[in-house]
Amino acid sequence: MSATLIDTCVSDDASAKEARLLARLAACESLIVAYSGGVDSAYLAWAAHRALGTRALAVTAVSPSYPRSHREVASRVARQVGFAHEWIDSHEHERSEYARNSPDRCYHCKTELFELLDALRRRRGFGAVAYGINRDDTGDFRPGHRAADEHSVLSPLLDAGLGKLEIRALSAAVGLETAELPASACLSSRVPYGMEVTPEKLAQIDRAEDALRALGYHQLRVRHHGDLARVELSRDEMPRALAPEALRAISRALHDAGFRWVSLDVDGYRTGSANEVLQIAPPPAR
Repeated sequence: MSATLIDTCVSDDASAKEARLLARLAACESLIVAYSGGVDSAYLAWAAHRALGTRALAVTAVSPSYPRSHREVASRVARQVGFAHEWIDSHEHERSEYARNSPDRCYHCKTELFELLDALRRRRGFGAVAYGINRDDTGDFRPGHRAADEHSVLSPLLDAGLGKLEIRALSAAVGLETAELPASACLSSRVPYGMEVTPEKLAQIDRAEDALRALGYHQLRVRHHGDLARVELSRDEMPRALAPEALRAISRALHDAGFRWVSLDVDGYRTGSANEVLQIAPPPAR
């Protein structure tokens, strides 16, 4: 996504939503932001800092499911903006319900995260915890939202009615490098439901995706199917990847990461592809 395309998405409506967001954040006594360094959480951390100053704290949970590349972005953006930022260790992979990797895996991950942040909130005297769900996130199967509701976690971006493109546009307007960051998700989302999630598999995926980024690919996923790696690339990057020398480079990179076989998904990258196996009932009519 180019800066030009992002700029065309800026509108009076998005600006009004940002004003509403800042007003709601300013009304908080103090706030901890669950901050991964992705598009949404970075914008929310910026907004909380703008509205609350030192009464806002961005906290990043580090675990085997959190890519190394994300840590670098999270740290760099926090320094550039100047908001308070801390790290905590998360151990969701030690929860048997999480490691089992049923379709509600994200619920157990977010439960671990929000329990940690709520304990930190109480110890440090903060008023609330918030996370970066936005309007567009409500259309997919996301059991982690249930954990947020159970722990009374605030959803300021959703409450303001902000969608992903608006968040990218507003992020670009304030100079956040995350405005054009590719969509991201935890590494566990690359392991098909029913296949156990282990730190070893997550480290293998992380190595493989780092290697593909080093080859110049940007929007990608490496799906872990045991000895087989299924590579998803964005449609506009597929033609380059299909060149014989590029295919050889991809193969070498994935074999070096520990996979025996490598496949290139001809359907390309798409969000929520792990959920394609689920039969999700439509919401009841209102």
